[in-house]
Amino acid sequence: MDFTFSIGWVFGGLVIAAIGGAIVVFYQKIADNMANGVSSYDKVKLFGVITVVVGLLIAMNLHTLILTILVNIIRGGK
Repeated sequence: MDFTFSIGWVFGGLVIAAIGGAIVVFYQKIADNMANGVSSYDKVKLFGVITVVVGLLIAMNLHTLILTILVNIIRGGK
């Protein structure tokens, strides 16, 4: 697996991480308006944290490595 730097992936990953950060910061308003209110506060925060982590993985260009490993596990190959 060859890792190369790509400014597009860095920019895209940071945008995704910023969106996830905004979700974590404004989770109460998002949950009140788009989900079930108080009962879903933790779910919305968890979704935001997962979005931040995925965004950082994309920014570091590690998402291809993780997806390759998952596909090889599913296919049973090497």
